[in-house]
Amino acid sequence: MNKEIKITFLGGLGEIGRNCAVLEKNGRLLILDCGIMFPNPDMPGVDLVLPDFSYILERKDNIDGIVLTHGHEDHVGALPYLLKNVDTRLFGSAFTLETARGRIEEAGISLHDKLVVVKDGERRIIGAFDVEFIPVTHSVPCAFAVAVHTDSGVILHSGDFKIDLSPVDNRKIDLGRIGQIAKEEGITLLLADSTNADKPGFTDSESGVGKVLEAIFMAHADMRVIVACFASHIHRIQQLINASVKSGRKVALVGRSMLRSVSIAKEIGIIDIPGNVLIDIESAGNYQPGEICVISTGSQGEPMSVLTLLASGENKNITLTDNDLVVLSSHVIPGNEWSVAEVMNNLARKNVEVIDSEVAHVHASGHASRGELATLLNIAAPRCFIPVHGERKHLLAHAGLAAEAGVKQENIVICEDGDQVLLEDDSVKIVNKIPAPYVYVDGTIGEMKDVLRDRRFLASDGVVTIAVAVSGEKIVGEPCITSRGWLGAGEEEIFLPQALGVIREAVTYALVAQSADPVEIKRIIKREISKLIYEYTKRRPIVIPMVVME
Repeated sequence: MNKEIKITFLGGLGEIGRNCAVLEKNGRLLILDCGIMFPNPDMPGVDLVLPDFSYILERKDNIDGIVLTHGHEDHVGALPYLLKNVDTRLFGSAFTLETARGRIEEAGISLHDKLVVVKDGERRIIGAFDVEFIPVTHSVPCAFAVAVHTDSGVILHSGDFKIDLSPVDNRKIDLGRIGQIAKEEGITLLLADSTNADKPGFTDSESGVGKVLEAIFMAHADMRVIVACFASHIHRIQQLINASVKSGRKVALVGRSMLRSVSIAKEIGIIDIPGNVLIDIESAGNYQPGEICVISTGSQGEPMSVLTLLASGENKNITLTDNDLVVLSSHVIPGNEWSVAEVMNNLARKNVEVIDSEVAHVHASGHASRGELATLLNIAAPRCFIPVHGERKHLLAHAGLAAEAGVKQENIVICEDGDQVLLEDDSVKIVNKIPAPYVYVDGTIGEMKDVLRDRRFLASDGVVTIAVAVSGEKIVGEPCITSRGWLGAGEEEIFLPQALGVIREAVTYALVAQSADPVEIKRIIKREISKLIYEYTKRRPIVIPMVVME
């Protein structure tokens, strides 16, 4: 029997997001997570960044299923784009699958009999793969580590996790089961979350945040409290509801994703909300400020989110005053710093008091720090190790921890997106590299590499359009030049006469020496104007010539 196992990484290595890997056994495929990445500042106009699914689509008839570790967007957000072309089952917890369902069905994809709910500790045969779902604690309910039992040994993927000894829902990471597997079967390969691999110590318990929130609510008894957090963070929302009840407040949930997440949590019984606590935001005006808590989306400064609209005075239900307290109960995702700062500045302009994680302990990470990562490494005692889920610095830091825990250096492999590794005979090595570029999504546009390149040019150097009418062997009328984004005030008067002269010479040369082919005329105009612009400004704006032949 062929004992080889291949793992191909399509995202999540060297970046935060796009988490997606493919396990391959005897030609059969198991996909592990399928996430998006949010755009960086150098991606103007981009809404989402996806993995490149080409490798999967070329083998789509051999897919046995998609296993989802948890319900965050960087692990499930790309499913609608993959499932448009792939027909397979999805395996995960009830909360994870219901969280993913909304976006998938919004994309017009039928999920009839495709969602398979698995429970804590369940072991299930998925095609050619023997998969065990191990509970872990994270900032979203019902997260899993995944143990794949193979003839080459156990492959353990930690998923996103932390070791929280007092979780809000009392659902702890099952370190005992991981230790049992290590002792009885041995863990050949560990792939583990590296997000906080450069942070010392242990990540704070989520339950500690609840105590701080309760104290804040009590200390601001006469003020309306508006809290922004991630809609998927049901444990945080539970603690906000608990704090509201203790301080005598009603709770208004605002934001589409917030309402949906809480609805799912109520339906599957993982949140406890007393019957008289929730109110509609429209009725919040019937209560005194100290009797209200608003839980909203928008902690990342998203342009159309509830908090952003509140801060800019554009929300129809709430007008902020200096008797409001805003709590940002989250961390800022890298790349969102500017948008969050803008929201905070708008709140300051309205004299609204703001408490964030820099001021008080109103947020705890859902990812393990170095102490917890070292604990997992020592319990799992893997023979081989690949750090996953993190930027390059995180992967390197995690690799160092693995070496300290006793994993042989030759069995520690730091991979990048597109790397394909082979697991065989208690060793792991990179054997191939496949294309794994970013796939950009802008509205309904799919892949848009060239569009993004042009946007970057426009942002940095601007654009020049030139319209010329030609009849016979001469120009008719004056060429029309329009420029945007590169000429300073007063410079057009100096530059445009020179440009008009160059255009006339270029067109005359093309007509006399070359041909009356408009394509050739445009090529020569573009070449000569680009040369003039660079000599004049040392910049290279996009030049778009248009030639009309009469």
